[in-house]
Parts: sequence; structure tokens; C-alpha cells
Amino acid sequence: MEIEKKYSQMNESELRQTIANLLEKARKASQLGYVNEYAVLERKAIMAQAYLIDPSQFIPGEIYRIEGDPGIFFQVDYLKGRFAWGYRMGGEKFIEALPISMLKSLKEGK
Repeated sequence: MEIEKKYSQMNESELRQTIANLLEKARKASQLGYVNEYAVLERKAIMAQAYLIDPSQFIPGEIYRIEGDPGIFFQVDYLKGRFAWGYRMGGEKFIEALPISMLKSLKEGK
């Protein structure tokens, strides 16, 4: 039985392979109608992707686009590990954490 490594212990190649495997499993779960399994696998892939990104790219106080949630923006208050803590803009202000892989710069393609 193979022991699973933590994402933080994987190198870039291992992370990319893990992400590809998770997305393939998610695709199959979606085709079979396993909605909950699909959601879990997709979230795992998003978390693994966060380990491919340098957290120093994210600046507290800046506003970012949320990938997969068009028209919704997120203001980062602070970073902790691979999560950005802050608020969604335009709604009720309650603090939440998003994996940094879900955030895209407003300067990147519109």
C-alpha cells in the first residue's frame, strides 16, 4: 500500500500528475452523475494547484477575480499558508478563506 504524500511534500512534477489524476477522476464522476464525489475531487485539485503558485504574488489589500465565479471579486486581507483570507466584494462582509489558486489578478486577461 502506497502512502500518500502531502501536497507540500511534492515537487512540481508530482503535483501536476496528481492534479491531472484528480481532474480525470472528477470528469468520470461527473459523467456517472456522482455530484458529491465530483465536488470533492475538484476541490482537491484546486488545493493541489495552490502549491504550484507562489503566495508572495498575492498582496493584502488588493482585489482579485474569483475563478469559476464570474463577476465576483475578493479583497485579500492576509495570507496564511496557501489560503487568502478576506471578503467577497458587493455582498455581506464576512471573512472567508479561499485557496490562492482560485484567485486571478484583475490585470490578467479580462
